[in-house]
Amino acid sequence: MTATAAHQQTGAGSPVNLRASEGPRQPEPTPELNELYRSFEDELLVPLWTEIGDLMPPSPRPQAQAHTWRWANLLHLAERSGTLVPVGRGGERRAIALANPGLGGAPYATPTLWAAIQYLNPREDAPVHRHSQHAFRFVVEGQGVWTVVDGDPVAMRRGDFLLTPGWRFHGHHNQSGTPMAWLDGLDIPFSHYVGSGFSEHGPDAVEDHSTPALSRSERLWAHPGLRPVSQPGSSGSSPIAAYRWEHTDAALHDQLELEAEGHPGVVEAGHAAVRFTNPTTGGDVMPTIRAEMHRLRSGVTTAARREVGSSVWQVFEGAGAVEVGSRRWDVERGDLVAVPSWQPMTITAGTSLDLFRFADTPIFESLHAARVHVDGDHS
Repeated sequence: MTATAAHQQTGAGSPVNLRASEGPRQPEPTPELNELYRSFEDELLVPLWTEIGDLMPPSPRPQAQAHTWRWANLLHLAERSGTLVPVGRGGERRAIALANPGLGGAPYATPTLWAAIQYLNPREDAPVHRHSQHAFRFVVEGQGVWTVVDGDPVAMRRGDFLLTPGWRFHGHHNQSGTPMAWLDGLDIPFSHYVGSGFSEHGPDAVEDHSTPALSRSERLWAHPGLRPVSQPGSSGSSPIAAYRWEHTDAALHDQLELEAEGHPGVVEAGHAAVRFTNPTTGGDVMPTIRAEMHRLRSGVTTAARREVGSSVWQVFEGAGAVEVGSRRWDVERGDLVAVPSWQPMTITAGTSLDLFRFADTPIFESLHAARVHVDGDHS
């Protein structure tokens, strides 16, 4: 046993609670040491020698756990919410967040990433607001909803990856006769932890109910390899409002075709992957979130990979198995998996398998704290 500090309020006293006990490289428990610890508590001090095992472990020890959420269950509960919960002010968004079992009931998929299913009934408007947190939408199934970002209507269709960078006014409207659900991803937990969040209400309904096939953003920016000369310089987030599935699908298909022809292009045998990027920098689409799409040939198992930082994966199409640490799940369309920091992950494709991934990697790369290990990679 070693001395420990419990960082929780213990009634009227100090939130720091220190206990002396015997252990390697620990001071001998004596009445004088206990008196010293009480003085530390009074001054809200915690000595490093009681905490070093948790503060400086040999490798990351995340509180978050590997976990999976079943899309069929999420969709059923979202549908029930659609009959009971209004989408206007108060409800604001009919979004249901994934709560990682290791994070004490907080609505966080990982310590830095928020993931939620959002549900909009036919002919509904989700009211307009903006926030400093960065957000995206990923559509597993359905169509008929437009998200309006700073007045620009953006169609949402199956396979599309759509951006709402921080502090952009946005709302949604469903112009179809059927409900629609999609995945929301944000950096809310990170923003909350560092105390950087702001938000502001806009109108109760979106200002533009038009339904263009392409947003103005796409018409200006989403031409492969080309950027408008009228828009010089770089931006912190991508100016492209939507990355369309037809382009993502074609890129993954061509990578596997090149592999079949004996040319380089895949991440590993039978594993194609693309990263959504900011055309003004070549970097990630948003400062705190990396987003990718992966495709595995049927029967392929990826090499075990672990990295600093956390991620969330969603099956877009196909079926297979995901193993994270000692946990293993069979997964199918829509299922979501949280991968904590430095936990080894492998994916096995039962059929051809497409997966969407988002991660907090840009945060750790900016801090020069990123680290990746892939089994069998000796480069």
